[in-house]
Amino acid sequence: MGLHPLEFSECYLDSPCFREKIKAHEAELDKTNRFIKELYKDGKNLINATKQLGMAQRKFAQCLGEFQFEYIGDAKTDDERCIDESLQEFSSFLRNLEDQRELMMRNITETLMKPLEKFRKEHLGTVRAERKKYEKETEKYYSSLEKLLNMSAKKKEPQLQEADVQVETMRQHFQEESLDYVCKLQEIQERKKFECVEPMLAFFQTVFTFYHQGFELAKDFDHYKRALQINIQNTRSRFEGTRSEVNELMKRIRETPQEYRQTSPISCEGYLYVQEKRPPPFGSSWVKRYCTFVKEQKILHMVTFDHRSGGRSGETESVTLKSCVRKTTDMLDRRFCLELDITDRPGTALTVQALSEGDHKFWMLAMGGKEPQKALRYKYCSVAVDAQLDDVGLTFVKNSISAIETRGINDQGLYRVVGVSSKVQKLLSLMIDEKSNEVDLSTSEDWDVKTITSALKLYLRSLPEPLMTYGLYKEFISPAKGGSPESRIQAVHCLVHKLPEKNRQVLGLFMKHLANVAAHSKQNLMTVANLGVVFGPTLMRPQEDTVAAIMDLKFQNIVVEILIEHQEKIFTDAPESCPLSPAAPSFSAPTRQSKKMNRQSRPLAVYNPQVMDIQTCDASNLAADETSMGSNESVSSQSSSASASEMTTLSEKSERLPLSVSLSSGSSNSSVISRKAKAVYPCEAEHDSELSFQVGAIFNAVTQSREPGWLEGELEGKRGLIPENYVEML
Repeated sequence: MGLHPLEFSECYLDSPCFREKIKAHEAELDKTNRFIKELYKDGKNLINATKQLGMAQRKFAQCLGEFQFEYIGDAKTDDERCIDESLQEFSSFLRNLEDQRELMMRNITETLMKPLEKFRKEHLGTVRAERKKYEKETEKYYSSLEKLLNMSAKKKEPQLQEADVQVETMRQHFQEESLDYVCKLQEIQERKKFECVEPMLAFFQTVFTFYHQGFELAKDFDHYKRALQINIQNTRSRFEGTRSEVNELMKRIRETPQEYRQTSPISCEGYLYVQEKRPPPFGSSWVKRYCTFVKEQKILHMVTFDHRSGGRSGETESVTLKSCVRKTTDMLDRRFCLELDITDRPGTALTVQALSEGDHKFWMLAMGGKEPQKALRYKYCSVAVDAQLDDVGLTFVKNSISAIETRGINDQGLYRVVGVSSKVQKLLSLMIDEKSNEVDLSTSEDWDVKTITSALKLYLRSLPEPLMTYGLYKEFISPAKGGSPESRIQAVHCLVHKLPEKNRQVLGLFMKHLANVAAHSKQNLMTVANLGVVFGPTLMRPQEDTVAAIMDLKFQNIVVEILIEHQEKIFTDAPESCPLSPAAPSFSAPTRQSKKMNRQSRPLAVYNPQVMDIQTCDASNLAADETSMGSNESVSSQSSSASASEMTTLSEKSERLPLSVSLSSGSSNSSVISRKAKAVYPCEAEHDSELSFQVGAIFNAVTQSREPGWLEGELEGKRGLIPENYVEML
C-alpha cells in the first residue's frame, strides 16, 4: 500500500498514528529530493561527456575534411574524383550531426535540468521550511501546555484565566499550522508526479528528435552512399586491371631490363662509378654518380649521390665528351671500365666504371664506343595467328557475335570466364583460314561459348593495330580525363568518325553487341562498367609499355563505356560539330625503344590467359621474316570486383599478345603521293636501311613504308627508312 492520506480532522487529535503518517510523507519527500539531486548530477556528467564526444567528433571531421588523396597521372576519373571528394562529404555529414547534438544538449539543459532543479529548490525546499516551522510550533505548543498544567491551582483566578487564554491561542495557532503543513505535504506529493516526469518526457523528446535528425541525415546520405559504392567498385575493378598490367610490365622489364632502360632518344641515364685521382700517396677513389648523357651535345652531367647517407645529392658537374674507349683489364684491374676523352680537359682522361657487363655495353653504345649494343630479340613459343582486319576477320566477328547472342547471352561472367588455351588458339586459326572458315558457330556443338568469346578477344588483340588505332589513342583518352559527360560523348562521337571505314564498321558492330550483353546484366552480371574493364585495353592501347601508359587504363575503360552506352547515336548518326584539331599536334619525344620495337620483326600472337614464356631467339631465325611488321602490343583483360549479386569473382589474367602479320597483297603503297617531311627529333640509324638525321632535316619523296610506324624518304641523296613519329609532314 502507498502513503496514507492525511485527514484534516486528525490535525486536531494529533495522534501517534497521525504523526507516523506525517513521517512517512516526509521520508518520501526526502527520497524524492535525493533522487532529483543525483539525477541532476548525472545529467551534468552526461552533458559534459556529450560535449567531449562532440569535440572529438568535430576534430575527427576536421581531419577528414583537410585530407586529400593524390593521384598518379595527369587526370582523375569521375569515380576517383568522387572518392577524393568523399572525405569532405563525410566531414560535412559529421559536422551536421554534431550541430544537431549540440542543439540537443542545449534543449536538455532547458527542458530537463533547469525544471528539475527549480522543483527541488522551490517546492521541496518550501516543504522542508514548513516542516521546520511545524516542528517548532509543535514544541512551542506542547511546552506551553505542560507549563499550564503544572500551574498551582492556588493561583488567583485572573492569572489562571489568562494562562488558559494563552494556551488556547497557541493551540489554535498550532492547529492552523498543522492544517497548512498537512495540505502542503499532500499537495507536493501530487505535484511531484508531473513536475518530475514532464521534464523527463521533454528530455526523451529531445533525444528522439536528435536521433530522428540523424535518421533524416542518413536518408539524405543513402543516395550518396550508393553512388559512392559504385565509384569504389569501379575504381577497385580498374585497380585490379592496372595492377595486373603493371605486374606484367614489371615481369618483362625484369627479364630484359636493357630493352626497357632507354626512355629517350635524346639522352640516357644511369649510375657510373667515377675515378677521382688524388696526389700521392693517397692514390685514387671511386665515387658513385648519377650520370645523364645528352647525345646531340655529347655532354655528360654527373651528380654525386649516396643512398647510404640519406639519399642526399651533391653538386652537378658537366663535361663534354670527345671520345669513349673501352678500358681493358690489363690496363686497369677493374671490370666494365670506360675511358672518356674530355674536351674540357685536354690531355686528361676520365675513367668511369659501369655496374655490369650489360650496363657497360649500354654506355658504350650511347657514347659512341666501338662495341655497339646488339639488339635482343624474342620469340613467343606458341602457334602463330595471322589476324587481319579484312572480310575474313569481319565474317569471324559476325559469326562469333551471332553464336554468343544465340547460345550464351545470359551466361554469368560472359567475356570474363576464359576458354582453354589450346581450343581458343585452334578455333581462331580455323576461323581466319579462308579455306575452312565456313563453320556456323551458332549451331556447332564443338565449341563452347567461353571458347568463342576468348577467341574473339584474341582476334581483336592480335590485329596489327588496335581497332581504335594508335594514332587516335591520345585523342580518345583526352576527353575521358575531364569535361562534362555531354562533351565527352561529343568528342568520342567525332573521333569514331575519324577511324578508317573498316575499323569503324567492326567497332560499331561490336559495340552494338556489347550493349546487348549489358542489357542482360541481371543474368550475366556483365554491366557496362565490367565490359569497359574487359575491353578497354583490348580495343585501344598506346604503342609503348610504360607505367604512365598503364595508369591510363581507367580512362580506356571510360571511353569503352561511352561507346557501349551511346553506340546507337555514335555509330548511326554523323557528328553535328567537332572541335577543330590543332594544325601541329604536340608530341612528346618518341623513345628509342618504340623505334626499335617498330623496326624489329614482330613476334607472333599467342593466346595464354595465365603466362607466356619469353625466350631469347637467335637473330638468324628472325632475319628470314624481313616482311614482318609491327610493334609489341600490350593487352590486358582485368579482373574486377563482383557486382552486387552473389557472383563469385570471375577474373582473367592479363595477356600479352604480340603478333606477326605478313603483308597482304592489298597493302601496296604505290598509290601514296610523295611528300616532304621535316625532322622534329634527332635519330641515329641502327640498320643500313635506316637514315640518320638531326632536328630540322628535310626529307624528299616521302611515302608510307610497308612497315607500320615507318616512312620512306630521301635525305642527301640516300633513300631509307624514317620513324614516322620523329617527323612532321610538310
